[in-house]
Amino acid sequence: MGNCCSDVAGGQTAVGGTNSTVAANASNEAVDAFFKSRGYNGLYSQIEVLMLHSSLSLQQTYVIGMCSPRLRVYDVDTQFHGMDVKAIKLEEQQLLGEATCTLSEIATKLYRTVTVDLAREEVSAPGHTRKCGQLTVYSEESVASKTTVELILRCSDLESKDLFSKSVGEFFLLDPFLVISKATEHGILVPICKTEVLENDHEPTWKPIFLSIQQVGSKDSPLLIECFDFNSNGKHALLGKVQKSLADLERLHSTGAVENLFIPTSVGQNHQRKVLKSQLIVDKYSENIQHTFLDYLAGGYELNFMVAIDFTASNGNPRLPDSLHYIDPSGRPNAYQRVRCIQYYHFSFWFYDYDKKFPAWGFGARPIDGPVSHCFNLNGSSTYCEVDGIHGIMTAYASALPNVSLAGPTLFGHVVMQAAQIASGSVARNERKYFVLLIITTSPFTHTNSQDGVITDLQETKDAFVMASDLPLSILIVGVGGADFKEMEILDADKGERLESSSGRVASRDIVQFVPFRDVQNGEDSVVQSLLAELPTQFLAYVRARGIGPTA
Repeated sequence: MGNCCSDVAGGQTAVGGTNSTVAANASNEAVDAFFKSRGYNGLYSQIEVLMLHSSLSLQQTYVIGMCSPRLRVYDVDTQFHGMDVKAIKLEEQQLLGEATCTLSEIATKLYRTVTVDLAREEVSAPGHTRKCGQLTVYSEESVASKTTVELILRCSDLESKDLFSKSVGEFFLLDPFLVISKATEHGILVPICKTEVLENDHEPTWKPIFLSIQQVGSKDSPLLIECFDFNSNGKHALLGKVQKSLADLERLHSTGAVENLFIPTSVGQNHQRKVLKSQLIVDKYSENIQHTFLDYLAGGYELNFMVAIDFTASNGNPRLPDSLHYIDPSGRPNAYQRVRCIQYYHFSFWFYDYDKKFPAWGFGARPIDGPVSHCFNLNGSSTYCEVDGIHGIMTAYASALPNVSLAGPTLFGHVVMQAAQIASGSVARNERKYFVLLIITTSPFTHTNSQDGVITDLQETKDAFVMASDLPLSILIVGVGGADFKEMEILDADKGERLESSSGRVASRDIVQFVPFRDVQNGEDSVVQSLLAELPTQFLAYVRARGIGPTA
């Protein structure tokens, strides 16, 4: 076992599944390892999508492909009927029509249903399309993704003859804890939950464990429950194990039955089990529905977008082609424009900002006839900061470049405080809004303050982030250019260490996600996935901590 599933070497605290929000939200080694093994990079709800074509014959076979945000309907040749859809080469089939539709559009519609027109380009008139029916798209969130199981487990008659066990007279003093593991599709066991260690206890009852059905796969997926005796050197001794599904544990609880632990033994090439007198008892089994990110969006919760752009001198002279701010006469977008273009076409949360008016700021530049500003309105106004839509951001950015002098130093605190002020005002007005601030910067984090183009006041930045953690606000940071952004990750609490303010106050939750653009720019979908991986988790952590439901 070693240090497997310990939050620190030899750690005695629980990891994963220790409260109702952890089951769906909290980041930890055990849960993250499991999700990554299944291809998940964050908290995503399972969506089942049903698509119906209103004008297709039932005697034919059709494949409907979704390459976001475009839907395509193909007529499948009879020779491919009955074949696994994944094995069909769509380029060899007849395209009947296509339409544009995003999941965000579906999720916010009444009954999560939307009907779109299908169109097809005329072969005889290239560039012209004609309507060829309609497609009705219906989405439903899988119930399993919302269901959380609460378990209270205990063991009886635990015993150990392990060399490392402490003894008093004829009794061994045990410090037991449980580890629950799930087998991946390749048969690899991945820990998804570890209980706390209970000292000197032969009849332990652990604190409630919360596991989501989505987390374990299904109620019938086998789980390995192992009981260990804790040792500070990390060499924990196995006291016994059982293999049960959630459905099995439910039956144990409802019938009042118990399950004996066993120890694997080997005699030659034969693998056997030694059944122990030690027992596992399920004192509580209950299922509850946790409202998801989509529930809140469907219930009318609004996401509001803001952007802040780095205008420090570290970007280079905007008049020169090697500058990150160079506007190419040919129309080729620079690094900052590329980030925003990708987000325009792929970020689903634009759709949930109902008025499409986005606060937009610049920082680290000297406006004409003024001092260096660490937060100025990108539209040039002295009274308001909003622009209309993504096009408004692009236009304001291009207009601002010739009207400011790139300077420094780089400070994030000012724009974060400005965003926090807007979020705070929304809370005071009891609005159902959550804010997302995108900071696009070329500046790597450093501990020095001797040069331009670096975050020179780390503590001010931390103070602003800690304060903002109590507000309905998430901060996405994209690092552009060739700088070494490794230490920028100190602002992102992915490794479990939350930011601490100068007064010693710890952030109430993680609100930051940092992505170096160069690491993922070869795949636009990867940029979006990396940036949005933690947004649902951060959103749910905020509303659940405050008891806010999905509907007003």
